[in-house]
Amino acid sequence: MKLGISPARACLVLSLPLVALFWLGLESQGGVGLGIKALLSPSFADVDQLLLHYTWWPRLAIALLAGGGLALAGVLMQQVLRNPLASPTTLGVASGANLALMVMTLLAPGVLAMAREWVALVGGGLAVGLVFALTWRRGLAPIVVVLAGLVVNLYLGAVSTALLLFNHEALSSLLIWGAGSLAQNGWDGVAILWPRLVIAGVAAWFLLRPLAVLELDDASARSLGVSLKYLRFAGLGLAVFITGSIVSVVGIIGFIGLAAPNIVRLAGARRLGERLLWGTLLGAVMLATTDLLLQYFLGALPILIPTGAVTGALGAPLLMWLIPRLKLQDNRAPQPTVVSANRHSAPGRLATRLAIALLLAMGLGLLLGQGVSGWFWLSPDNWNVLQWRVPRVLAAAASGLMLAVAGTLLQRLSANPMASPEVLGISGGCAIALILGIFLLPSPSSGMLVGVGTLGALVTLLVLVMLNRRSGFAPEHLLLTGVAVGALFDAVRSVILAAGDPRGQQVIAWLAGSTYYVDLTSALVVGTLAAVLTLCTLPLTRWLDILPLGAATSQALGITLNRARLLLLLLVALLTACATLVVGPLSFIGLLAPHMARLLGLSRAHHHLLGAALVGMLLMVLADWVGRQVVFPYDMPAGLVASLIGGAYFMWGLRRL
Repeated sequence: MKLGISPARACLVLSLPLVALFWLGLESQGGVGLGIKALLSPSFADVDQLLLHYTWWPRLAIALLAGGGLALAGVLMQQVLRNPLASPTTLGVASGANLALMVMTLLAPGVLAMAREWVALVGGGLAVGLVFALTWRRGLAPIVVVLAGLVVNLYLGAVSTALLLFNHEALSSLLIWGAGSLAQNGWDGVAILWPRLVIAGVAAWFLLRPLAVLELDDASARSLGVSLKYLRFAGLGLAVFITGSIVSVVGIIGFIGLAAPNIVRLAGARRLGERLLWGTLLGAVMLATTDLLLQYFLGALPILIPTGAVTGALGAPLLMWLIPRLKLQDNRAPQPTVVSANRHSAPGRLATRLAIALLLAMGLGLLLGQGVSGWFWLSPDNWNVLQWRVPRVLAAAASGLMLAVAGTLLQRLSANPMASPEVLGISGGCAIALILGIFLLPSPSSGMLVGVGTLGALVTLLVLVMLNRRSGFAPEHLLLTGVAVGALFDAVRSVILAAGDPRGQQVIAWLAGSTYYVDLTSALVVGTLAAVLTLCTLPLTRWLDILPLGAATSQALGITLNRARLLLLLLVALLTACATLVVGPLSFIGLLAPHMARLLGLSRAHHHLLGAALVGMLLMVLADWVGRQVVFPYDMPAGLVASLIGGAYFMWGLRRL
C-alpha cells in the first residue's frame, strides 16, 4: 500500500512543523537573530546566549544526528533481514547496549570514560547475535526474527530491572539517560557522534550495490557469486555500530528506526538508495520535531520527560497503524517443538502428581530457608516467621494460577501457541493502567486498582480485536500488536521512573514481580479471586475444545462466536489484572505453563486447563522460594525469577524451531 505522496514531499511536509517549532523555540529565547549570534559567536557576558550555545543548539544537533542515524540503522536492518519490522529497538540492539552500559557502570565505571560507545557496541552486538542464533535455522524468517527480538528485549529488560532493583542508587543517574534524554551541556556529544555517523554513511554508500542484491531470494543472490553470510554480517555490523554509538550518547530512542524507513517505503521509495537517503532525512526530522515539541509545550511541567519515552509513546500508535499495511514474507505462525500432540494415557494420575509436587513446593517455600546461621527447617508452629511466608506463597500460587489459565484461554481462543498475556501486551496494558492509577488516584484501594487494571486489560484486548479483525487474528499481527503495546508500556514506565518520585522504588519492585508487599488479607483475597475466576472457566471447556477448529466448525456446532469470544476475553482481562496487581507485568508464566501442560500430553481443554493451572502455581511458588534464597539476605522478586526462567525456556523453544 502506498501513501499517495512522494518520499521527498513526505519529508517536506513533516519538516514544516520542525521549522515552525524551530522558529518558536528561538523566539521564546530572544529571537532568531540572537539565536544565530549565540551559535556563531556567543557573548560570554550574556547568560541567554551561553545557554543557547551550550544547551539549545547542541540538543538540536544531537537530535538531528541521532534521528538520522537510527533511521539509517533501521533501513540497513530491514534490507539485510528482508523484514520491514526490523529496527534497533525491535531486535534488541538498543536494550543490549543499555544493559552493557549498566553492567560496566557497576563493575568498571572507569572504562566508560574511555570507551563508552564500544561498551554499547559490544552489548548491542551480543543482543543481535542472540537473535540471529535463535532464528538462523528458520532462515531469518521475518515473524520469527521479530518474535525473537521481542523475547530478547523482554529478557534483557528483566535483567536490567534486576540490576536496577539491587543497585538503585548507583544506577539512578542512568534512568533518565536510559529513557532517551537528549539534554546536552556542551558540544561533546555532537563531537563524538558526527564523525562516527559520517563514517557509517560512507560505509553504507559503499555497501549500496552489494546490499541491493538482498532484494533477490537467497538462491538468486548466490548465483551472482555473493556471499550472503558475509554481506549480512557487514550490513548488520554497520547497523549495530551506528546504534551502539547513538545509545552511548543519548540512551534508548524508540521507534525512529522503525517508523522512518517504513514511512518512506509506503511513500514509494522502493530502491535501497532512495530509502537510505530519504529515511535518514525523515528520521532526523522526526526526532528533532519531537524533541522541540517536548521542549516547547512540556517544558513547564514539574517533571522531566525524556525524549525517548515520548518517541516510544508516539511510535506505538504509529506501529499499530502500520501493522495492517505491512506485508511479511513469512505468514506461517512459528510452532514450537515443545507442543506435543500425544495424549497422556492417565491425565488424572498426572494431575495428582502435579498437585503433590505443588504441595511439596509450598511446604518447601514455607518451612525451608536461610538465616544468620545458614539453612534451617522451620517448625510448623512458628507463626512469627510463617506470618511473613504464608502470604507470599499463597499470592505466588494464586498469581501463577491466574496467568496460566489466562494464557491457556488465549492460546485456545486464538489457536496461536505464542499467545499469552505477556507477549500480546495485555499485561503491559494492565500495568500502564495500574501505574497511572497508583500515581493519579488519591489513596487508591486494592479494589480500585483491580478495577483500573481490568479496564486497562480490556482496552488492550479491544485494541487487539480492532487491529486484527481483518487479518483473521493472524499470529504475526497479534504479536506485533503486543510489540506496540509493550513500547507504550516502556514509555510510561520510563517517564515514571525518570521523574524521581519516591514511589519509584516501590514501582520498580512491583514491576519486577515482588510478593514482598502482600499481607495475609490481600493474599486470601487474591487466592479467592483466583479460585472463583478459574471455576468460571470450567463450564466453558466445550468452547475451548471447539474454537481452535475454526469459525465455520464452531458455528456449525452451535457456538455463538461473538458471545463466546467476548466472555472468554473478559475472563482473560480479569485474570490478567488480578495477577498483574500481585506479580507485575512480566513473568512468562502465561506462555510457559500452557506449553508445559501440552508437553506433558494434556490436550483436551479441561485437562489442559487443570495441568496448566497446576504447572503455573508450581512454577511461581518455586520462583518465589528461589528468589528469597538465591541472593540471601536480599530478595529477588518472584516475577523476575519466573521471567528469567520462562524467557530462557522460550528462547530454547525458538532455537529448536
